[in-house]
Amino acid sequence: MLTIERDQKRFRDIVKGRFRKDLRKYMSSREMIGRKGKETVSIPIQQIGIPRLRYGKNDQGVGQGEGQDGEATPGAGAQPGEAEGEHILEVDISIGELAEIMGEELELPRIEPKGNRQSQSEKPKVRGIALSGPESLRHGRRTYRRALMRAIASGTFDPKKPVIIPLREDRRYRALDVHKEPRSAAVLLYLMDVSGSMGTEQKEMVRSEVFWIDTWLQHHYDDVATRFIIHDARAREVDRDTFFRTRESGGTLISSAYNLALEILDKDYPASDWNIYPFHFSDGDNASQADTDKCVQLIRDRFLPVCNQFSYAQVAGLWGSGRFYEDLQEAFTGEDDVVLSKIANRDKIMDSIRELLGKGR
Repeated sequence: MLTIERDQKRFRDIVKGRFRKDLRKYMSSREMIGRKGKETVSIPIQQIGIPRLRYGKNDQGVGQGEGQDGEATPGAGAQPGEAEGEHILEVDISIGELAEIMGEELELPRIEPKGNRQSQSEKPKVRGIALSGPESLRHGRRTYRRALMRAIASGTFDPKKPVIIPLREDRRYRALDVHKEPRSAAVLLYLMDVSGSMGTEQKEMVRSEVFWIDTWLQHHYDDVATRFIIHDARAREVDRDTFFRTRESGGTLISSAYNLALEILDKDYPASDWNIYPFHFSDGDNASQADTDKCVQLIRDRFLPVCNQFSYAQVAGLWGSGRFYEDLQEAFTGEDDVVLSKIANRDKIMDSIRELLGKGR
C-alpha cells in the first residue's frame, strides 16, 4: 500500500473513532440532518490538529520578560482581529459505513429480509450469439473466427500473410435476454401526530429518529420506498419536507392515520413483494378510548399479518403525554411484532432507536 493511501486509511480510522465515541451526541444533534446525499453523509467533527515543533533557543520561561507587576499583557483589550479561528471539519462517510458503526455501537442484529418479499429488477444477460445486432454488441472473437473459416474454405487464406478482413456476413453479435433478478425491497411508512401539542422540538426529535431509521434500513435493502402521513383529527399523505414542517391544531384521531396507511399498502405495496415497516410518532393523546380500541384492532387484524414489525414511539409532548403507549403496551404484551418506545428528550433518541430496531425484524 502506498504511503498516501496508508495515511488516508489512518485518517479515516481516526474520524470513525471520533464519530463512534460521540455517537449519542450525533444522534441527538440537528447538525447531520440535511447533510445526507445519495451515497454519503457529511459528518461535522472538530478540527483534528497536527502537533508542530518550533525550533530555537528558549530564552524566556513562564513569568519572565519585560514589564512591571499590574501591567496589561500584550493583546489584552485588543480589538477583534482578522486571524482565522478554529473550524469544524466535514468528512464524508458512506451510508454503509455509518450504518455499520451505528449497528456495532447499538448492538443491533442484522435484518434478514423475508424470503419471498422481493421486487424484480430487469438485468440484461447474454443468452447466445446472433447474426445481427448493434455494433456495440459485436463479438470480436466469433467474428474473426468466422472470417478465418470462410477464408480457409475459399482458399484465399495465406499463412505467410495471415491478414483476415471480416465481411458483413462474418459478423456475429451477442444476443441479450432480460433476466429477472430478485431484489429485496422495503417500504417505510412514517406516521406523525401534528396536533398543537406536537411542537417544533418534538418534530425535530422525530426528524432525527427518522434519519437514523432510514440509514439502518436502507443498509439492509436494495430498494427502499418511504411514504409520509400526518394527522390530527384527519390524516393526509405529504412529502418529507411537509412532514416535518406542518403544524396544525385540533383534536387527534389516530385511527384516521392507520386507515390511510392501510389504503396505501393495499394499493401500492403487496405483502408478497415488500417488507413493510410502519413507524408512528405521537405524544399519546387520542380522541377517545373507543378510537384507541379501534387502533388496537387495526394493528392486530390488518397491520400484523402483512408487516415485519409495527413500531410506535411516544414523544414527550409540550403539556405531558397521553395514554396511547400504555394502551398498546397492555394490548400487545408479549407480542414481538409490536415494538414500543418513549422519547423523553433528545438524549433518549439513541435508546429509542435501539428499542425500535433491536429485534432485527
